[in-house]
This record gives sequence, C-alpha cells and structure tokens, in this order.
Amino acid sequence: MQHDLLASLRRLSDAELVARIHDLAARERGATVVLVAHLAELDTRDVHFRAGHGSLFAYCRDVLGLSEQEAYNRIAVARAARLFPVILERLEGGAVHLTTVRLLAPHLTPANHRDVLDCARGKTKVQVEEIAAGLWPRPDAPSFVRKLPTAKASSSPSSPSSVPPTAPLGAPGCQESPALQAPPGSPAFPVYPGSPDSEAPSPSSLSSPSSLSPPASSAAGAAPLPPTVSYYDAAAATPSIPVAPLPAAKRTAEVTPLSPDRYKVQVTIGADTLEKLRLAKDLLRHAVPSGDEAVILDRALTALLADLAQKKFAAAEKPRPSGGTVPGSRHVPAEVKRTVWLRDLGRCAFVGTNGRRCQERAFLEFHHVKPYALGGEATVANVQLRCRSHNAYEARLYFGHGNGDDGAMSVRERATPYGPSPREAGPIRSRRSGTRSRTSSRPAASRGPAP
Repeated sequence: MQHDLLASLRRLSDAELVARIHDLAARERGATVVLVAHLAELDTRDVHFRAGHGSLFAYCRDVLGLSEQEAYNRIAVARAARLFPVILERLEGGAVHLTTVRLLAPHLTPANHRDVLDCARGKTKVQVEEIAAGLWPRPDAPSFVRKLPTAKASSSPSSPSSVPPTAPLGAPGCQESPALQAPPGSPAFPVYPGSPDSEAPSPSSLSSPSSLSPPASSAAGAAPLPPTVSYYDAAAATPSIPVAPLPAAKRTAEVTPLSPDRYKVQVTIGADTLEKLRLAKDLLRHAVPSGDEAVILDRALTALLADLAQKKFAAAEKPRPSGGTVPGSRHVPAEVKRTVWLRDLGRCAFVGTNGRRCQERAFLEFHHVKPYALGGEATVANVQLRCRSHNAYEARLYFGHGNGDDGAMSVRERATPYGPSPREAGPIRSRRSGTRSRTSSRPAASRGPAP
C-alpha cells in the first residue's frame, strides 16, 4: 500500500506535489491544535489515573503512542493554552510551533502574551530561545574546566537504587498526585525543570507549605516522589498551588542564550586541547591577568578568522597587484575571490524563482555563472558564491542528473531557457579530452545576488 503511494507521488508535477504538501501541513497543524485542546481538558480530569497511569505524560506515551518529546511539548502547550487560548489560533495559523510555545510559556502573562507571541512569529528555535533570554535574563555562567567522570558499571535494574529521583513521569517509582492541578485562571505559568525559569529563585525556598513536605513515616528506601513545581509569580515572589512537573526535556544545544547578547557555550575537549588552553592563558597573563577563558576564546577566534579569510578568499591588508584572469584557465585569481566574497557578503548568492536568496554560509564554493565547460571565464562578472548544494543543483540543470536513469518514471517541470541557449553555446567540449557531450536548457534560477 505504502509502496503504491510512493510510486503514485512520483507521477505528480512539482506544482502538484508542493500544493499537496502545503495542504497536508495545514491539516496536520489543525489536527495538532484539536489534540492539544483535548489534552488541555483531559489534564483537568482523572481519566488517565482511572486508566492506571501515573501521569498524563505516561498516558500520552503509552496509550497515544507519542514519543517522550512529543508528549512533553503537547502537554506543556495544552496547559499554556488553558491560560491563554489565543495560542491555539496562532498554532493553527502556523505563526508559531509547539516548541516556540513550550519555550515561551513560562514567561507569558496576561499583559504580555500577545506581544510575545507576535514577536516569535515565524522564528526558529534558536531565535525563540534568544527572545526568552530577553524576557528572563540570567547571570553569566561561570567559567570552569572539569574532568568528565569515567563510566561506571550500571547497577541491577531490579535494584531500587537504579531508579533516579528525577526519572521521567510514568517510569517505575514515579507518581503524580491528582490533587496537584493548575489553579483555574492563574495568571502565572508553571516553572518546569530544565526550563530557563528553573534557575530563578525557587518558590519552595521562599515559603514552603508544610503540607507539601513528604510524610515522616515514609518507608525507608522507597523511591522518592518527583519534585513538584509551583506556580511562580515573579512580582509577588510567592508560590501558589503546586502542579506536578513534566519530565525535563534533554537539551542538546551547545549554545544557550542567557540574556541579550550573552550566551553560555559548553563543549567537551581532549587533553591536548586543554593543554593548549592552559598554555594560552599563561602566555596572555600580561594582557589578560584574570585568565578569563571567554576573553581568550574571543582572541583565538579573531586570529582564526583572519587566517581563514586569507585562505578562503585571499584577504590581505596589502594585496599584491593581480595578473588578471588567464584566458581558458579554471583558476580564480585572488583579486576576483576578494571582490566576489565582499560583493556576495560571504553567503550563497543563489536566488530562487520565488525571489528568495539562499542564506547558507557553510560549504561555499566559487561558481561560474556561465559554466567553465562552455567557455566561462573566472571574472568578477561571471563568478558568484554558491553553497555546495546549489552549486551541484545548477550543474545538474546544465548537464543532467547524472543518475543513469534520466529521471525515468518521474514527472519534472519543463525547464525554462536560461543563460546561453544550446545554439549559442554549441556542443559542449571537454577542455581536456575534446569529447562531445549533450547540452540541456537551464531553468530560471539566479542571475546574481539579491540587492
């Protein structure tokens, strides 16, 4: 069945395929919004408890078949939508996605939620993290170097000690009390473990009701309950009714925004790299007496960028006079590299048929607008920056897909003539062997960088 589906899609035109994808994406957003709304209502009832699940998270994972991250995002968004229903409208319209709402939810209030959601419209996860850092600035992270612990043999799975206190909800030894529900109409949002708010002053450190403390008669050795998370009002600095937390989402990003223009970078290095860092600190003591690793890293990157600029596009304070472009040579002169790099702003200059310019800055290559095989010279007017993907894409447009089947059993849009026509270009000849090869027309793509 699925094989037939994939085979049928190969016969769609590009326009039909794109139209279907846009329609399916809109339907998926609509279905997600409906699911989130239902989870918001389910979170106020005891259905998942009656079904034998210790938490809504476990119910979503075990019954609905969601992954841990999918369940985490949807539950967090559902609880935020109970407080701010406009979130559902923004999700359905595609203005924000689930990750955006989850990251911003701890910072939303009745006064700012519309402005914050508008600011996050169409933003990536990294950009949303920067918005969240601006809403809740955190102090700079201290610089430290520590040796990672060696791996130890894991204990027996049947041992009670093998269950960590911070195990995800739904795991053995973890429970969620049905009484720990969000207060209706609460203006604040729960602070989840692992979120930026988790480093704010803990509500329990301000005033902790004795009723939230575990009973003294608890059996020794029993698995501890997961830590509760309170609704934290930053203005009043007083906790309200606690709510059971969601399992903390594991952060995989190496760069964490702390406040506007301030970031925490965490890396793992080897012993040789550590020795280089220590040696650099010692050699820079006269200029950086504090030995601040952030300052040393900045100076090291500045020196590295200068070296890379010289190697990548022949940057130099006093460039030597150029001998110009040698006719028939594939070599791109240093003067052409410098001019093209500055003109294209160090990023891919491909412009699509919809007018959008590629934003890639990695794997850049110097691309001949008129191919070298057709007599294109390495001049400023004929050379542009391309990322590796677009450089290969334009090569396929000129010389075919090179996959051996010429796109058999597939439907592709007819190419729009672009660049030198086959009559103007004539047969393509290899500069080395002089053999003939086929020509093809080239669709409209990019004539130069966006203004």
